[in-house]
Amino acid sequence: MKLYSSIGPNPRLVRMFLAEKGVELPVEQVDIMAGVNRQPAFLALNPLGTTPVLEVDGGLCIAETTAICEYLEERFPTPRLIGSTLAERAETRMWWRRVDQAVVQPLTAGFRAAEGYGMFKDRVRCYPSAADEFKAAAREGLIWLDGQIGSGPFICGERLTVVDLLLVCFVEFGALVGQPLDSEACPGLARWLDGMNTRQSVAETR
Repeated sequence: MKLYSSIGPNPRLVRMFLAEKGVELPVEQVDIMAGVNRQPAFLALNPLGTTPVLEVDGGLCIAETTAICEYLEERFPTPRLIGSTLAERAETRMWWRRVDQAVVQPLTAGFRAAEGYGMFKDRVRCYPSAADEFKAAAREGLIWLDGQIGSGPFICGERLTVVDLLLVCFVEFGALVGQPLDSEACPGLARWLDGMNTRQSVAETR
């Protein structure tokens, strides 16, 4: 297997997922700032031109972080980062989807419409006139999420899951691109983030 990675929160999620599982793979860094991911050689791996991409045995190339993490969970089942039981897996996937819709998607769209517009305007459709609305939606999503989490250390209570890894990647990315976590409005998430920052996988993938 081989991982094609780059800067950005999505490639970081997969690297963090691997780190939590204690799995080391060959990694090829793709220079997305120079547009290497838009060249024919990379498009042959992933026609959407996005990173990360996991090339597995037999030459199959898997893109999209959800598909990659699901594959790695089955290939390297311990420690479980999606779940050990049917109920645990369903709970993880439920929160995975919620975090993606409430935080990841609007935060990313807000970045591409504002700070990242120069990089993305010729690559994907951006909406600069809606940048503030996207950012507001991401803030509201974080506030909503803060009201849902309990007193446990992780989004799914006592279980570290891929949802925690996804969220920390995008909360820290947001802080770099003008969308920081409002600790006063989100005290539960601020506590959660402090805990996540003690994890080796978080530190070593920065």
